[in-house]
Amino acid sequence: MSKTLAGKVALVTGGSRGIGAATAARLARDGAAVALSYSASPDKAEAVVKDIRDAGGTAAAFKADQSDPKAVAGLVEAVVQKFGRLDILVNNAGVFVSGALGDPNADLAGLDREQAVNVGGVVAAVRAAAKHLPAGGRIVTIGSVLGARVPFPGIAGYAASKAAVVGYTKGWARDLGAKGITVNVVQPGPIDTDMNPDSGDFAAVQKGGTALGRYGKPEELAAAVAFLAGPDASYITGAVLDVDGGFNA
Repeated sequence: MSKTLAGKVALVTGGSRGIGAATAARLARDGAAVALSYSASPDKAEAVVKDIRDAGGTAAAFKADQSDPKAVAGLVEAVVQKFGRLDILVNNAGVFVSGALGDPNADLAGLDREQAVNVGGVVAAVRAAAKHLPAGGRIVTIGSVLGARVPFPGIAGYAASKAAVVGYTKGWARDLGAKGITVNVVQPGPIDTDMNPDSGDFAAVQKGGTALGRYGKPEELAAAVAFLAGPDASYITGAVLDVDGGFNA
């Protein structure tokens, strides 16, 4: 396989499992040196790093709380210090908390953290990374199809957080376009991960909502990220790409 990302350095936030781990592996396979962050799963993060290194790639794991802007800024600086540069930022870290409006038992602290991670963490990472990204740099944020359509009750906070990154992405595409940096969003539909397994309680409903009638694989989502991070996507910016099996068709 052609090493289209040879010589590049990528940071994947929340890269210890699921979509993040698959994305880290794919970017490494395409030739990038990969830094991945984690919050509470050092063993899983180091396992991803080991797999990449065993396959001949370069990788390192960094601990960072994505809800803390200072920690996120420190993460970016640590990556640049270790690898000497940063070319690709993948904002993957995110949390999901449900709670209907007016529900007295809703986890309000969890809902606040959801916004801090899903929106604040992305903003902090982009602000820090923009200082280092060169012309040809790439920013890709993992959103959600729920940012465009909300088919179930109780997920307004999550949907709003994912809609927010779309607005930021379009604005950042304008802000950074003159520097030759592209900024895009990938919106996954139901993807088979430990957070939303194909065997889960709501799997049948989610599959039924797709045109293809199935869950996606993390590797299928990672392929879209790799495309947007690569040279063939040099004229794509401010875009929202659904990788959802037709969920939002």
